[in-house]
Amino acid sequence: MSATRSSDDGVTLSSFSPLPWQHSLWQHFTAVHDSGRLPHAVMLSGPSGLGKQELADAMIARVLCRTAQGKPGAAACGDCHGCYMLAAGHHPDLMAVSPQDVGKMIRIDPIRDVNRFVAQTAQQGGYRVIRLQPAESMNIASANALLKSLEEPGANTLFILLSDMPSRVLPTIRSRCQQWPLVIPSAEDSLPWLSEQLGEDAQSLLRMAGGLPQLAVRLGEADQRQLRQALRELFDALVRGGEPVAEAWRLERQPLSQVLWYGIAWLEDLIRMGLSGNTAQLRDPSLEPLLRQAVKNGRTRDWFKLLDFAREQRRLLAAGGNPNPQLVLESWLVRWAALLRS
Repeated sequence: MSATRSSDDGVTLSSFSPLPWQHSLWQHFTAVHDSGRLPHAVMLSGPSGLGKQELADAMIARVLCRTAQGKPGAAACGDCHGCYMLAAGHHPDLMAVSPQDVGKMIRIDPIRDVNRFVAQTAQQGGYRVIRLQPAESMNIASANALLKSLEEPGANTLFILLSDMPSRVLPTIRSRCQQWPLVIPSAEDSLPWLSEQLGEDAQSLLRMAGGLPQLAVRLGEADQRQLRQALRELFDALVRGGEPVAEAWRLERQPLSQVLWYGIAWLEDLIRMGLSGNTAQLRDPSLEPLLRQAVKNGRTRDWFKLLDFAREQRRLLAAGGNPNPQLVLESWLVRWAALLRS
């Protein structure tokens, strides 16, 4: 587990400002900070792809900045000693806690480090800040160990917890945090920024991402384009009668969680189209011919069963489970093939 007194992902000067669609929440944060009403614990929640990490970095930078407070809406200055320490990744009054490996749990030892950190005086004379993510990755022992610090944090202490799935966070942890949910922004708020990242593909990728701007950026990367192409070729082969276990080679070395993410998105589109006949809401319109073929061959209730299977496997992965990726993939494809040919 990692529990360091610096940002675990290298906060940089460019991280000191929130993203454009976070303006309202940022204004609220700076107002309570400037008025001295900053809560001791905040939980930023919402689906992955909304920029919780960037908002947390901007909040941390402003709290640790020596000059930003009292300037409505202002981000951290980027020029003071505190900002330079933060940008260098070695601020002594920041502790970042996260699992050492994706999908693993935050256990009790890093939380004990947090409790010792909270008991100390801030070295720079300001706030002590603890960023913990994802909050749902704490096991029961670590969550219970954190409760005392959340209940009695001492003056000038700020916990920032990030969660994709707050319902999986221990209720006693949630109840001790102010809940600051991030919502999916309108295309009007996110497209200008996204167009700078993706160019002319911004709108189609935002649609594919379900409105999540940073997920759209991820979907535009070369490895994701290659994965989508491999999936299309695989399902085309299944429709033509290909043997699913033999065709699974097309997805060799692809992350199972990402494969399942696409499968879930496609199944949701398939079910909507099967129930309504409407194709206007398809996330990926290029899949319409394949989805029409699937609708023709399968029954909606069977697609729901396949969707449940994919969601459960992805949930197990997110919860730190360690299923055999090849067996899960082959089982999933066998079910697809059976429905495509029924």
